[in-house]
Amino acid sequence: MKEYKYKINGNNYTVAVGDIDDNVAQVEVNGVPYKVVLDTPKTVTKVAAVKAAAAPRTATGDKIISSKPVTGGVNNIVAPLPGTVISVAVKPGDVVKAADTVVMLEAMKMENSIRAGRDGKVASVNVNPGDSVLEGTVLVTLE
Repeated sequence: MKEYKYKINGNNYTVAVGDIDDNVAQVEVNGVPYKVVLDTPKTVTKVAAVKAAAAPRTATGDKIISSKPVTGGVNNIVAPLPGTVISVAVKPGDVVKAADTVVMLEAMKMENSIRAGRDGKVASVNVNPGDSVLEGTVLVTLE
């Protein structure tokens, strides 16, 4: 039997629930046994799946969510997980070291510093603050 302790209106109750057969449960309250008849289960109605909403768009009609690259190069700094770009710390022409943060990405309510990973010169910045990106999206390209 599974035992529970309750305090209702200042009174203490010890309730033990035993076997349940054919919607009849064996229950003991403060040592007094009871047979409790349970309601019959309701039928479950299956609901059709909800179609996902379309991706948000900018004022010009462009999609905000960037897609994954078809091929990745060794000079690309990619998003390690899906999220929203908070800030971009570099611009084309900047020289970066491997430990430098190039993009701040928010994912699951946490800020993630995306680092260059190698020394180089920024060839292009492919995202802007506020953009939503998928895992594997190229954020910055290094020369």
